[in-house]
Amino acid sequence: MTPSGAPQEPEEQLAEGTLMSHLVELRDRLLRAVGAIFCLFLALVAFSRDIFSLVAKPLMDQLPEGTTMIATSVASPFVTPIKTTFYVALLLAMPVAIYQAWAFVAPGLYRREKRFAVPLLLSSIVLFYIGAAFAYFLVFPTVFKFLAATTPQGVQMMTDIASYLDFALLTCFSFGIAFETPVATVLLVASGIVSAETLARQRPYVFLGAFIVGAILTPPDVLSQVMLAIPMYLLFEAGLAMSRLMYPAAATPASRSEHA
Repeated sequence: MTPSGAPQEPEEQLAEGTLMSHLVELRDRLLRAVGAIFCLFLALVAFSRDIFSLVAKPLMDQLPEGTTMIATSVASPFVTPIKTTFYVALLLAMPVAIYQAWAFVAPGLYRREKRFAVPLLLSSIVLFYIGAAFAYFLVFPTVFKFLAATTPQGVQMMTDIASYLDFALLTCFSFGIAFETPVATVLLVASGIVSAETLARQRPYVFLGAFIVGAILTPPDVLSQVMLAIPMYLLFEAGLAMSRLMYPAAATPASRSEHA
């Protein structure tokens, strides 16, 4: 009984297991995640050439008339579409892989931690896909059009297909990670590492940091750097607003100390 006379809720018990049982479950979860990727890859591999053509479309649309992409390696025309299909399968299977990771750690979390983690987990998946789509549909056409327009006279723009795949993967991955900024902001405030008020005072540094991250993660051109830095900063502001709405008690250092 509590001092007020109300019955006290029993302490929540977490599932326990031996080290061997955890290792077996981890193996099973990994096999399921790999199995999902492998099944998707097998289903898509017959369409690998079409998949690569779709991935390469933003660049192909901006190449000067009469020019094409090239393959500088003997095996590239075969290997590059297969690699593209594998990475597409990996991207599509990400929710399954993340769910398997969540199912493995969930028994060790309390109910309140699960309520906190599930929305952030779902938002991180959605935001990653939005970031990758933003890169493909908006950044690629804009950057390639700019690069094609600035090609020096007498130079023919003919990109190697393997180099393009590396560029596309790096850019999509970079934008996907950058779009996780609201989740990182909410986690910082919710965990008590820093208050929303403190983060708000660091806006100039966050703005500068967004451009530094953009310069590191994007190709060496100002346009793609800006197209990553601006959304990243705006997403930081969105995460700040969400953290104030979701965790008003952690909004200021004073309120955090009162609730410690």
